[in-house]
Amino acid sequence: MRKFIILFLALTFLSCSYIPFTKKKEDKPATTTKSSQAKGEKEKVDKVEVGDQKPGDIKVIDGVEYIYARNRRYMLSPYEPEYVWIRKDQYSPGLGEGLLSGGAASKKDRDEMEKRLAKLEEELKKKGIAPQMVYPMQMGSIPLGMGFMPGLAMVNFNYPSPKMKRKVIVLPVTDTTNYKEEHLGELATKRLISRLENTGTTICIDPNTTNIQGILTDPTNLKTLNEVFGVVAVLKANLSDVYTSTSKIEGKQQQETSFAMSKLSVDVYNTDTGTILKQLSGRNPVFLSREGGDMSSEKAKMKSIDLAIEIIADDLLKAVLTLDWHARIASIEEGKVYLNAGRLSGLEKGGILEVYSPGEQILDSKTKTPLGRQKGSFKGEIEVVELFGVDASWAKPKKGTSFSATDLVYVKQ
Repeated sequence: MRKFIILFLALTFLSCSYIPFTKKKEDKPATTTKSSQAKGEKEKVDKVEVGDQKPGDIKVIDGVEYIYARNRRYMLSPYEPEYVWIRKDQYSPGLGEGLLSGGAASKKDRDEMEKRLAKLEEELKKKGIAPQMVYPMQMGSIPLGMGFMPGLAMVNFNYPSPKMKRKVIVLPVTDTTNYKEEHLGELATKRLISRLENTGTTICIDPNTTNIQGILTDPTNLKTLNEVFGVVAVLKANLSDVYTSTSKIEGKQQQETSFAMSKLSVDVYNTDTGTILKQLSGRNPVFLSREGGDMSSEKAKMKSIDLAIEIIADDLLKAVLTLDWHARIASIEEGKVYLNAGRLSGLEKGGILEVYSPGEQILDSKTKTPLGRQKGSFKGEIEVVELFGVDASWAKPKKGTSFSATDLVYVKQ
């Protein structure tokens, strides 16, 4: 009997103590929900407070204009912010923003931005402050050690010949796709040329104007392009792996939706050495090529080509800008030194140029590969007096007089 009484008391105790625990368990999720809601509200407030700047905002630091614009690498990497501050001279709203934001809204934003820029420049002129155009800067890293040794040291260096536009030749893009009847190679050629020229740092020369026979990427022809025409690089591109996927959305109105993929490979030839300087390849993210409506498949292909170009555009531009600018003395008449470069190339009245005779190619004694063409003998300096034509000028001798039509001119550093 005693055992039954003890067992009964134990069961009663357990049943009574279980109720508070049950209530506690029920209360806990409610508390958690409440705290998470409060946390969410707090995060929402923080996000609103942080977003002070808006796309299109402009600020000036030390005379340099910056635009708060869409990051071209956004959506290509999960670690990139959507908007960043970009120097005005590096900002090109056309291709990148048009593809990713597009439509009437983006056009309206660009128009407003142009008005803000014009207004800001007027205010700077009234104050006597000329907006400074900063030439793009490049960062390099040098490994100092392995494992426990120090990591990386960052080294700043400027591109040679600041503000001078490089002359390049873009050969017709080779089309190796299954859509040759659509002439996608011609489209890719035009898009690539437009992308380079819109940066304001390159001049794309029509290869037919050189009258050079044979293959332009031949070392002999590359040397001629360098010394005679001032072309620093030849770009040979190949379009491949173009695929499309089209589906229809069932509903009141059946609408096509298409995606496309393309790959663009570019070989950058250095005309100074006659060898390939850089090999680049870009493949577009498929989800960014989405197009709907009529001709959606064709529009998706065009967008995929633009995106493939955009992915390699920065690296392609950096490769070209590492090559030094130069021009040639075209003729000498009555004390005037005529040059095959002028306003379009970036020359200005009063600019000082150094004159050198053509130099010799230097070879690596071990590998026998060309390292580059050194400058010849220094002949003197000339001063730009007048800019004329599309891209020509004449200068007067400032130091030295024994100049000839084969001499090359460089910007005085």
